[in-house]
Amino acid sequence: MKFAPQSRRTRKIASTLSLIAGFALYLTLNAPREAYAMHIMEGFLPASWAAFWWIAFLPFFALGLRSIARIARETPELKLMLGVAGAFTFVLSALKIPSVTGSSSHPTGTGLGSVMFGPLPMSVLGSIVLLFQAVLLAHGGITTLGANAFSMAVCGPIVGWFAFRWLQRATGRQKLAIFAAAALADLTTYVATSLQLALAFPAEHGGVAASLAKFGGIFAVTQIPLAISEGLLTVLIWNWLQAHNAEELSLLRRRMKGAKQA
Repeated sequence: MKFAPQSRRTRKIASTLSLIAGFALYLTLNAPREAYAMHIMEGFLPASWAAFWWIAFLPFFALGLRSIARIARETPELKLMLGVAGAFTFVLSALKIPSVTGSSSHPTGTGLGSVMFGPLPMSVLGSIVLLFQAVLLAHGGITTLGANAFSMAVCGPIVGWFAFRWLQRATGRQKLAIFAAAALADLTTYVATSLQLALAFPAEHGGVAASLAKFGGIFAVTQIPLAISEGLLTVLIWNWLQAHNAEELSLLRRRMKGAKQA
């Protein structure tokens, strides 16, 4: 028993060093280069499509606000974990890589928050991240915020959440489920963005389908490696949280089980 504290300290140090090494490797492998996908820049979408995506996004944002308010009211101890999820999304999605005309490529970081809290809170956290980036970093835009938020803060987290739940139940392998959730949330964002661009700019020959194939084929070259590396990094983050925030994760698991039963 007297060796247990030392063992815990060793695990914490190891998880921290692994996380630092993971971030260093991630940033090295994903250094800026020519790439393709999103965010969609300010003014790039026709006004009708920009308005459509705002209207499609706002109901999810309203539900997300209710979900976050409920978390803060019932389990205030998890406010810090909400901050961690938002910060992780901000850091990863701020890694802007030049792209095809009108957009850029980057990881999304929404898988971690989706695993911890479900997709609805991420509709708020993700959209706040996108707003800050549009205002402070000229990354994305205000008119296109609805479209960018719908793809990154709605579609990605929903798919990531369902992938996590399904794999967790089917295999019982938590870290595999977390990896898949992060990677699929990333890929789904770019599939959704490709569809948005294809709808707004259908090809002269072949229409929306041809345009979707074009945009999807362009971003797949770089986005698939980005998604895989984001999944691995998210697992490292989860390991670090288990080592340093075990009580909060235990509370989070109990809360999610309670939400499932409700």
